[in-house]
Amino acid sequence: MKFASSRRRFLLAGATAGGLLLGYGLFKPRDLLGTGNVFPVSGDEVALNAWLKIDNDGILTVAVPRAEMGQGVYTALPMLVAEELDIAWENVRVEQAPIASVYGNIVTLVDSSLFDTHDHGWLAGGMRWTLARSARALAVQVTGGSSSVRDAWLPMRTAGATARDMLIRAAAVRLDVAPEALSARDGMVVDSESGRSLAYGTIAAEAALLPPATQVTLRPSASYRHLGKPRPRLDIPAKTNGSAEFGIDIHDENMLFAAIRHAPVLGGQIGDVDLAAIEARSGVVKALRMDDAVVAIGKTWWHAENSLRQTQIEFIDGPYASASSASMAAACAKALDANDGFGHENKGDALAQLGAADVIRADYQVPLLAHACLEPMNCTVRIDAGGAEIWCGNQAPDILRKLAADHLGIDAENVVFHSPLLGGGFGRRAEPDAMMRALKIAATLRGQTVKLVYSREEDIQHDMYRPAVASRFAARLDANGRISAWHNHIASPSVTQAVVGRMFPSLPLGGPDKTNAEGAAFLPYDVPHRRVEHTPVPSPVPVGFWRSVGHSYNAFFSECFIDELATACATDPIEFRLRHLQERPRERQVLTLARNLSDWSAPLAENRARGVALHESYGSIVAQVAEISLVDGRIKIHRVVCVIDCGQVVNPDIVIAQMESGIVYGLTAALYGDVKVADGRIQQWNFPDYRMLSMDEMPVIQTHVVESGAAPGGAGEPGTPPIAPAVANALANLQGVRQRRLPLKSESHKLT
Repeated sequence: MKFASSRRRFLLAGATAGGLLLGYGLFKPRDLLGTGNVFPVSGDEVALNAWLKIDNDGILTVAVPRAEMGQGVYTALPMLVAEELDIAWENVRVEQAPIASVYGNIVTLVDSSLFDTHDHGWLAGGMRWTLARSARALAVQVTGGSSSVRDAWLPMRTAGATARDMLIRAAAVRLDVAPEALSARDGMVVDSESGRSLAYGTIAAEAALLPPATQVTLRPSASYRHLGKPRPRLDIPAKTNGSAEFGIDIHDENMLFAAIRHAPVLGGQIGDVDLAAIEARSGVVKALRMDDAVVAIGKTWWHAENSLRQTQIEFIDGPYASASSASMAAACAKALDANDGFGHENKGDALAQLGAADVIRADYQVPLLAHACLEPMNCTVRIDAGGAEIWCGNQAPDILRKLAADHLGIDAENVVFHSPLLGGGFGRRAEPDAMMRALKIAATLRGQTVKLVYSREEDIQHDMYRPAVASRFAARLDANGRISAWHNHIASPSVTQAVVGRMFPSLPLGGPDKTNAEGAAFLPYDVPHRRVEHTPVPSPVPVGFWRSVGHSYNAFFSECFIDELATACATDPIEFRLRHLQERPRERQVLTLARNLSDWSAPLAENRARGVALHESYGSIVAQVAEISLVDGRIKIHRVVCVIDCGQVVNPDIVIAQMESGIVYGLTAALYGDVKVADGRIQQWNFPDYRMLSMDEMPVIQTHVVESGAAPGGAGEPGTPPIAPAVANALANLQGVRQRRLPLKSESHKLT
């Protein structure tokens, strides 16, 4: 496969891969590489470009510009380089990439296009082209949207292929043969005719002096040695032996520790507080008052936290003291009744078709959800005359560094920003709040390293939550049991505007937000008349990105309503879906495999039922079948069969692990997740009242990975959206009553 520079070729490629193949034609190969001086070297290492370096022993070290938060990017992304460079996996290492424009994530911005990813028209292609150009200019180094492999697919393979070419040309000079006579194999450049060979490490310095080629050929899939194979994860040994460093592990000998107590009411402020009394307590060095929080700084974190627990703090309620879950639900209902949302999808004339009496209607709801990362929010900062040094687990290092520099009034180059491993991200660590708090604390103790750690209670009660959302459906079935018209109206806060607004409050925001309708608009089912719209609803609660974002709730809404329609025409739910997927072969294959692997038609034991859901997100198609029962008054998930088509598979073990991870995360939300608000206060405090799925509740999960040959899709998030509707559909089959609100209850209940 070679790079082509024509605009027409790019538009075709962009349309074919939904914006994935952006490098072909939009950027020259050299644009994707960066230069070797971007990637820091030590000892005898030599950087051949911004993505890789090689030492004298032939050890390859790959720069990974995305955050490793358990999803496997420290393994999947190096595999892309190792494949093209043709090197043994045991000789591959990984380092977190520095902050540099070459590492900007293009796919995340391209994904924000309001067009269907399956739209191959010139207008959709032009929008992706424009967004890609903008993304290249902005060069935001963000991790999210299951984009890591999709975005790295071209630049990191190109980096490996270009380095291979440079090594071959350097070896040709050394061996005095034509480059065409040589090949790269297992970390060596080999002259097959003479049998002579040179190890990469012995010629890396000479190769680095050569200009990169203007055109390189990527390896064909038939010759893949690493891609598609279950290579061991590079981050597991350190996580197993305890040497892995997360943000909460940062430590130096003279470090101080900060604990924080936020005003409990949303938008509340701090009233009277005796800071001197806090500072008088054992082990406490300093106490600070912020507008909406009190901070204690101590010799240990417990000294600081315990001093706050013993302190009487007056809190001023602020403007949202009357906010409640009920008032937010009422606001969503009012927005739905207004029926004036922005149309994210308009096909045919759905509203006119739904004017008759034979219309099936349903309203669905989901509550607020917290992220509840295993590692609570934390940040370590040291500020001195020369600038600042920050250690913070994050999903957007360049944005956080800029915010820190702006806050301190210094150049970004004077902020040394470290990105340690993340003990869970799920969108929460794209937020700058913990870092901004830590900066304010450290500014009062210049020259001193200070680590701020949120308690679990502060972490859950002061999150950026997945929003509470309401969704209304109306549909008609024709005489053949096919959906003839579909209308879906969603009411929720705009997550993207909330996140960007917190980071850049002076930036004018407005217009439609695709994240609100993703997973609802452009469903794969063939429906001649379809309208999907969204109405933004102001929220007193700060909302943010949550694993799979809009897909996480819209899949629940849409796939449950699909089951309702199947029931209305007395059709098997899988057959009903297949009836509407005649033009979508990948979806048909995934769903058919799920039916076969789950023994869908086999008889079930008494008090058991199965449910199915199909959903596409981030370029991947996932079908899940859940088998459940009611045991001792609880919903018991016995088995989940998961089939995923994520296109070209990089590491099947990682894909399977991420499906399992996404299912666990989704099951927790489906069965227990419910953040309630009363009198302006978050009511949940810790894991006893914000439950996680426990080990004894873990179902058997069987995952099948389809190798379709399509462009790579995401894996970190697509496993989450289908599980809630699969369980809800199984529960409806078991009980004969449809529950349209999460979390699901073992007893039948009406929508509230």
